[in-house]
Amino acid sequence: MDKKSIFLRKNGFTFLLSIFLIIGYSNSLQAFSFFQDTDIQNDVSYTEHKGIVVDKASNDPLVSATVSLNGTNISTITNNEGEFLLKVPKSSNNDKITISFLGYQDKVVLLSTLKGTKTKIKLNASITELSAVNIDPKDPEALIREVMKRRGANYQSDNTIMTAFYRETIKKRRTYVSLSEAVVDVYKKPYQSNKNDIIKLYRARKSADYKKLDTLTLKLQGGPSSTLFIDVMKNPDLLFTEDILKIYEFSFDKSTNINDRYIYVLNFKQRPYIKDLYYYGKLYIDAETLALTKAVFSLNLENREEASKLFVRKKPTRAKVYPTVATYNMNYREKNGKWYYGYGKIDLVFKVNWKKKLFNSTYKLNIEMAITDWKKNLENENIRPKDRLKSTVVISDEASGFSDPKFWGEYNVIEPEKSIESAIRKIQKQLRKLN
Repeated sequence: MDKKSIFLRKNGFTFLLSIFLIIGYSNSLQAFSFFQDTDIQNDVSYTEHKGIVVDKASNDPLVSATVSLNGTNISTITNNEGEFLLKVPKSSNNDKITISFLGYQDKVVLLSTLKGTKTKIKLNASITELSAVNIDPKDPEALIREVMKRRGANYQSDNTIMTAFYRETIKKRRTYVSLSEAVVDVYKKPYQSNKNDIIKLYRARKSADYKKLDTLTLKLQGGPSSTLFIDVMKNPDLLFTEDILKIYEFSFDKSTNINDRYIYVLNFKQRPYIKDLYYYGKLYIDAETLALTKAVFSLNLENREEASKLFVRKKPTRAKVYPTVATYNMNYREKNGKWYYGYGKIDLVFKVNWKKKLFNSTYKLNIEMAITDWKKNLENENIRPKDRLKSTVVISDEASGFSDPKFWGEYNVIEPEKSIESAIRKIQKQLRKLN
């Protein structure tokens, strides 16, 4: 199997996680809109509810826990500090939300109890006995084959229109130097369809600390398309190739639970004699339906030169650039017996070594997209080609600054971490001084 096939779909759709490394100086900020406060003071038709989700025993925050408004498709996820902010219609203020996290019991909370400061919601670890299943848990390869066989029955079979929040950040060492966010519409095709999902950019905003990016500008190509690409059940060629059993070896890990359902945990890694760059990680499989509910995997980066070729499209001649981390996280959610895309996250770390310089630079790139609402596309609405977000897009080039607070106010977004909030405030001050 050609190594490039892990980054190419059969229809020629190219891998989306390349970056541009471009030398350039930014002496002017005129192209970027002045920052505005994002607090909404006008009358609005929604209410904000905040909380922190933690482990009941340890009090540790639970990252990427799902928070859903019962009876709807409205949802969000917790950030790296376990915090969430859910915006719901005022008519739903007396309704309930459900908090879910892998390995924990679901918890249902009345929205009316989430008032004022952020309420701490504690989840209990879940323990469930194994129910009768048709697959022998001693045969992981048979389990993988059955997962793929049931893809049509287990996953979304309708055309849907999903509203999603997207964020990408770049850190230089420990400091945030760039932040881009967007609200997009995802026109999702059925999981057995060979047609690509389509994205429409609804609104985007950005910030950048040009003092720290004045000698090297990183641009992440792909944007929201990158997080759709890691939907391994929609794009099985990424992991589940025809030669999967020749490429990977599988083994069972300790089982867990999600939404009080028993989950197989399957480890996989490339076989020792395979020299090309493939993945390793864990697959979480529902024991009753044999649906893949979560995938966490990383790319083997042992061969630096080959890894660099896969990611870096353009770089200065005086710099050696190579990835040290490439990790992917894909979560599915279930409704009415069908699973659908819920949340995707990609973490990349690059080292840049400059000739004749003593110290190197480390950049951390994080991109994530969460589905915050969706509906069936009953009339098969489509997007005109000219309005489609291309897979080669650079979101930071499409955004115009942290403006238009009225628009952003009504959409569910991933609550920013304190470090991101701090970075935004610092950049705001810099821009105000320059203006």
